Amino acid sequence: MARSGVVLENYYRELVCFLNAKLGNLQVAEDVVHDAYVRVLERSSDTPIEQPRAFLYRTALNLVIDGHRRNALRQVESLDVLDIEERFFSPSPQTSIDHGQRLDMLQRALAELPSLCRESFLLRKLEGLSHSEIAERLGISRSLVEKHIVNAMKHCRVRVRQWDNL
Repeated sequence: MARSGVVLENYYRELVCFLNAKLGNLQVAEDVVHDAYVRVLERSSDTPIEQPRAFLYRTALNLVIDGHRRNALRQVESLDVLDIEERFFSPSPQTSIDHGQRLDMLQRALAELPSLCRESFLLRKLEGLSHSEIAERLGISRSLVEKHIVNAMKHCRVRVRQWDNL
């Protein structure tokens, strides 16, 4: 799987450009590509990916389709239904503990990263900055920002899995 991750990095920019052309929104395209990378890297199968480029593209396109379906459903649902669902939803104590533990693991994993890698990831995921904005703010190239974000996602995934198995 480590080999697939290295190969997949080669398609990052290409896939962002492809989705940007389809969606007409660079930030949404980057978000979909990040989510696709996470999905591919977190897949539970140990079977090697034979066609990494095609697999990554299919995963990204499936995420776009799922997003469109969710948006279409939201437009059909009455706002009253959404309000009622939100009011009566309360996570179980176990779910709250699980989320708290996951957040703690993620914070520990992020703390292990080099500062520019961690900062790139946090600026993207928490502040929603574009890769160009992050590059400008940190004084590094856009391609280095992309590599930092992908590396941060991989590192966090690996560490959380390791801690889950303890």
